[in-house]
Amino acid sequence: MKLIKTIDKDKVVLYLNKKFMKMNQIYPLKFKPQFKEKIWGGQHLKDFLNKSLPEKKKIGESWEISGIEGNVSTIDNGHLQGNNLQELIEIYMGDLVGNRVYDQFGLEFPLLIKFIDANDVLSIQVHPDDELAKKRHNTFGKTEMWYIIEAEKDAELISGFNQKMDKSSYLKHLKSNELPKILNFEKVKKGNVFYIPSGRVHAIGKGIVLTEIQQTSDVTYRIFDWNRKDEQGNYRELHTDLAVNAIDYNQYDNYRTDYTSEKNSTSKIIKCNYFQTNILDFNQQTEKNYNQLDSFVIYICIEGEFEIIYNESEKTLVKKGETVLIPAVFEQLFLNPVTESKLLEVYIPEPENEKTTKK
Repeated sequence: MKLIKTIDKDKVVLYLNKKFMKMNQIYPLKFKPQFKEKIWGGQHLKDFLNKSLPEKKKIGESWEISGIEGNVSTIDNGHLQGNNLQELIEIYMGDLVGNRVYDQFGLEFPLLIKFIDANDVLSIQVHPDDELAKKRHNTFGKTEMWYIIEAEKDAELISGFNQKMDKSSYLKHLKSNELPKILNFEKVKKGNVFYIPSGRVHAIGKGIVLTEIQQTSDVTYRIFDWNRKDEQGNYRELHTDLAVNAIDYNQYDNYRTDYTSEKNSTSKIIKCNYFQTNILDFNQQTEKNYNQLDSFVIYICIEGEFEIIYNESEKTLVKKGETVLIPAVFEQLFLNPVTESKLLEVYIPEPENEKTTKK
């Protein structure tokens, strides 16, 4: 008598889905924004970035591309619409994120892209590095950067200390409610960039709209919240004990990142082990060649409107406030400005030192 194996229907469905999706061409991917209501948020993401926000809600963040558990982004265009980012990595692997990136991170997408509306000042906070985050939370640490999209006159933010500091002096100022006295306040304007490595105390000030590029991590230690209460009259939780060993107490000469931008040329802003961010300000068709990169590329449109031309004649229109993921399989693209445009280009660079160990 022949033995008949029981068929796992779920596995058959998964196999057929994979086969079907691989038969279908991958393309520049847009995602459904995830809006996060915050005590300090507002409605400026609608005003400056054309976001369709829920009315009368204090929306502080729009998560544009996320691999955070429970907040994984969903594709919002083309025949893959409705699938989430993690499912696509499982199907397309290196074709989507790059073989080098897939080998390093597996199914976890390594970056989180946000737009932030600071309608009021954010809490003063710090993020742990990879080692501390792994030990405490079994996750990655959080290094990030900010690009200022809009800023009110005299708007400012906090980055680092304004004097030489140590743990005991820091705690003394914190306990006496004098923490702001030792922090570095920076006046900001449109186009400014700030690199915020893990360990740096920071806060976004009132009247600033920015894009944040960061490691995939949602670990934040809140240090001080300006004695502010929420709508229920409660103070938000502080993480004093966790923060004290995560802070970099050094003072630095310059907290703002200086860069130059040349018209119709891609210019580097920041390169670190976690991401590289470039800027392209263009008013004529521009060719992009990625055959040596072995990484996905993210375009964040911060001004204007342009077309991505791929596979010789196929096109994807990108407008201000939109974020697009370019799969690693694309080696050549053309960017055609509909109006004069400006974008941030983000990808995972080849590490200069030993690769990050997968979780």
